[in-house]
Amino acid sequence: MHTRRMAYASSAPMTSKPYYSWTTDDFLAWEERQVLRYEFDGVQPRARTGGTAAHAAIQRNLITALGVGLRGKLHQPHGSLLKIRVADSSIRYPDAFVVCTKLSPSATVVTDPVVIFEVISESTATKDFVTKNAEYRATLSVQRYVVLQQTKAAAAVFSRKGEDWVTDLLTGDGAILAMPEIGLDIPLSEIYLGVDLPEEDDDARA
Repeated sequence: MHTRRMAYASSAPMTSKPYYSWTTDDFLAWEERQVLRYEFDGVQPRARTGGTAAHAAIQRNLITALGVGLRGKLHQPHGSLLKIRVADSSIRYPDAFVVCTKLSPSATVVTDPVVIFEVISESTATKDFVTKNAEYRATLSVQRYVVLQQTKAAAAVFSRKGEDWVTDLLTGDGAILAMPEIGLDIPLSEIYLGVDLPEEDDDARA
């Protein structure tokens, strides 16, 4: 971790500030010049890491289902190549998100995502369920945050109900992910199509 921090500061000649005093604009100016992609938690840059084959398959199925279901509509899905600005100062690259305003072809940052998706792993569980969850809840445009498992067909769904942030759990191929804010329902079976999920043992089923 210490090596990464030194790299951040030394590779940012556009600002004389140390990385821990960067603003979001400082980060964006620096990140444009990097080969790798980074997220920003409002304090320091965090390098994006690769995922598993299951992660990639779930993300691909999700983007396909969103693209087909929203074809011709104002609501449009995007994958992890486009970043979002949330909780005022954080920059994230979610696995997928839907925005309901027309974007400029040259846009690189979206400030008003409506539905956000993350595919969880053991290494990202705390960040996805705690850190990002708090950021997305604090972003008023976000109406739904969907955290997808990659070891079984299941999702934790956080949605805005007035001033409340409500949690629902979906499990099994027969479950339906309802997203009324974008007028679309997707069966979990479509998201997990062709994904080789590990079988649960008897203790897990009990």
